Amino acid sequence: MSLQTHEAYELNHLLMGCYDILTCMGAFLKDVRDPELKTILEKQLSAHVQDYNIKVEFAKNGASSGKLKVPAMPQKATFTPKAPQAGAPNINDAQFDDRAIATIYLLTLKNNGKGYASSAFETDNLQLRAFLEDAFTMCSHHAFEVAGWLRKNGYYPGEPATNTYLQALGQTYDKVPEMAQVH
Repeated sequence: MSLQTHEAYELNHLLMGCYDILTCMGAFLKDVRDPELKTILEKQLSAHVQDYNIKVEFAKNGASSGKLKVPAMPQKATFTPKAPQAGAPNINDAQFDDRAIATIYLLTLKNNGKGYASSAFETDNLQLRAFLEDAFTMCSHHAFEVAGWLRKNGYYPGEPATNTYLQALGQTYDKVPEMAQVH
C-alpha cells in the first residue's frame, strides 16, 4: 500500500526526529557518568533503532514487515528525591553532563511523542497508523523512566497538588451520566 503525500511528509519529519535521537544517544552513551542513567539509555536504544528501521521500511515500501516492540510501562519508582539542584547550561564545553543528557533526551522524547500522536490522527494507512500509536506509547514509557531519574536526582522538581486546589478542582466539574453503550 502506498503512502499519501501528507503521510510521507509526516514520516519524513518523524524520521528526522529519530535520526536526531539516535545520533544524540550515541554521543550521550560516551559522556554519561551515572550508572542508572546509562542503563536506561542502553536499554531504550534498541527500541529507537527498531523504530527508525520500521520508518525507513515505510519510507521505501509504503509498508513494513516489522512490529514495534512497545516496552511495558515501568513501575513507578519509590525514592526520596534529592533537594533541587541548581544549575545552568554549560555553553563552553562540548561534553554533556548527566543532567543535560537526561534533559535533552526527555524533551526529545516529548517532542517525538507529540509528533507520533499528531501524525496518527490523519493517517489513512492502517498499518502506519498502528505503528505511530505504538511509537507514541514507546516514547511515553521511555519518558516516564527518564523523568523519574531527573526527579530522583533533584533536576525536575514536582510537588503534590495542595488539598485546597484539588478540592476547588473537584468542585468545578460534575460528572455527566454515561450512556448505556460506549462504542
